[in-house]
Amino acid sequence: MSDKKLPKVVVEKKYFTFAEPPNEMVLDSGARLGPITLAYETLGRLNEDKSNGVLILHACTGDSHVAGYYSEEDQRPGWWDNMIGPGKPVDTNRFFVICSNILGSCMGSTGPSSINPKTGKPYGFDFPMVTIKDMVKAQKYLIEHLGIKKIMSMLGGSVGGMQVLRWCADYPEMVRSAIPIATTTRHSAQAIAFNEVARQAIMSDPNWKGGSYYGGPGPDHGLAVARMIGHVTYLSDESMRSKFGRKLQNRTAFSYDFNGDFEVESYLRYQGAKFVARFDANSLLYITKAGDYFDLERGDGNLLVNDNLSHIRFLVISFSSDWLYPTYQSKAIVSTLKKSGSDVSFCEIDARWGHDAFLMPNEQMDKLIGGFLDRISHEC
Repeated sequence: MSDKKLPKVVVEKKYFTFAEPPNEMVLDSGARLGPITLAYETLGRLNEDKSNGVLILHACTGDSHVAGYYSEEDQRPGWWDNMIGPGKPVDTNRFFVICSNILGSCMGSTGPSSINPKTGKPYGFDFPMVTIKDMVKAQKYLIEHLGIKKIMSMLGGSVGGMQVLRWCADYPEMVRSAIPIATTTRHSAQAIAFNEVARQAIMSDPNWKGGSYYGGPGPDHGLAVARMIGHVTYLSDESMRSKFGRKLQNRTAFSYDFNGDFEVESYLRYQGAKFVARFDANSLLYITKAGDYFDLERGDGNLLVNDNLSHIRFLVISFSSDWLYPTYQSKAIVSTLKKSGSDVSFCEIDARWGHDAFLMPNEQMDKLIGGFLDRISHEC
């Protein structure tokens, strides 16, 4: 085998703006929002009949930079570069990959930190509440803009998996196959509780100022604590024990103060500080609330029990150590989809990394997703 490195896949962040007044998008809440901009990136080529589109839905604080590099000199690839690219499970030699930043985020798409055209200032807490349904509705505008009438497959983990399920519930005619990973049809009380503690950490910071902190010091401490809380839920007891145990950080004895003795304390503080440098506190408030509002079982019945879903092929994946969205929630998705007559495959992958396992290189997951997409592409 040649040791020659393959050339970097260079990608470009693009922007799509729609819902210009007076044709604003009507949100789940009844509010109207416009104009709306979505940041998005694509890899691969759309074939002539536009049947090879694969939509990637990112998790809570992710972005559109799913794979590749922004330049030949760039040293940091997209967040799922191990999964997407030439010859990889989502093979961009065969598929046209699309990933957009969700509505309400701060990574290029319209959100609380965006300029409100009515005031010329950032929206802040004047930004309307958005839901997973709204995020998917906005993505539909983008997919239609790209001229795609039916998506060959869509996949995403966590909040990305919620978007996959919402797509199937709301626009089944546009979906050929779907891969929801490490996700759920609705948040448990425990998941809502962790999100609320994170939100309170932000809103209790004196610099939050009711969401109107733009142009001055932001709620950095509260946002860092919120990220620390969230990060704990993404890991597992086994992974934390393996990585940190009770090892001390740069010392051989206790300091007998609160500066942080243990490696795990230092790690969480680092993760909090790193997050503050890249993410907006208000966006985290809005996105976590959207996750809490997500509920496909609300009302008269489960929205996935629908004959219109019977043509969609599903691959549902969970991880053994995920306690945020444990396997029983994925099994409930499988059971519900079978009631719709859908062809459903399911696998629980034995992985010790907790909820974040779907972002880690995993040979079994690679084979599952690569094989599934290969079968779907031959059926198109």
